Amino acid sequence: MAESINDLLSGYTQFRNTYFENSQCTLFESLRTQGQRPKAIIIACSDSRVDPALILNTAPGDLFVVRNVANLVPPCELDHSHHGTSAALEFAVCSLEVPHIIIMGHSSCGGINALVQGQANPSPEGFIGQWMTLAEPALRKMEAEATQNALTLEEKVECCALHALVDSMENLYTFPWIATRIAAGTLSIHSWFFNLQDGRLYAYNPSTQNFAPL
Repeated sequence: MAESINDLLSGYTQFRNTYFENSQCTLFESLRTQGQRPKAIIIACSDSRVDPALILNTAPGDLFVVRNVANLVPPCELDHSHHGTSAALEFAVCSLEVPHIIIMGHSSCGGINALVQGQANPSPEGFIGQWMTLAEPALRKMEAEATQNALTLEEKVECCALHALVDSMENLYTFPWIATRIAAGTLSIHSWFFNLQDGRLYAYNPSTQNFAPL
C-alpha cells in the first residue's frame, strides 16, 4: 500500500521539477496569470487505462477534462438534482467558450461490460445502476443487432459502447446553449472510440453512421 503512494509522490516530484523548478519553464506562470483557454472539453471514461491527456499527448491547459463511468452524457434535465457532467459542460461551453466537445469511449469498458451482462446494479442503494440506465437505449440497439449476428461478449460490449457514444453525442443537442452554438458554427462535437488492443482512435461520421480510424 505504501509503495503505491510512494510511486505517486515520486511522480509529483518529477512534475514539480519539470514545471516549477526549471527556470526555463514558464507554462504554469502563463496559466496562472492568463487563466485557462482549453482547446476542447473532453468527456472520457474514469477507467485508469484510458487517460485522454496521455492518449492525445497534451500539455496542462490544453484540455478541460470530465471523466465518469462509461463516458456518458445525460440529456439536459432542469431539476434540483446534482448534475456534475452537465455543470462541467455548461462551464466549458458558456464560460470558457471551448470550440470543441469530444466524447471519448474505449474498448473493454467495465461499465458497459457490466450493463451487457446484467451486472450494472451491484447495490440497490448505490449510484452506478441508476447512472448506467443512460446506456440502456444503446443496450437495446446492441441486443437487436445481436439477434441477427452471432456476437461474442467482447463484440457485444464494443457494439454497445459505440451506440452509447452516439446516443451521448445526440444528448448534447438537448442543451440549448450547445445546440445554439452548433447552429452558429462556433462549436463542433466529436465522438471518438479508443481501441485498447491496437491503440487507435476511431471517429464517428454522421454521414456514414460509422466509426472510422483517425
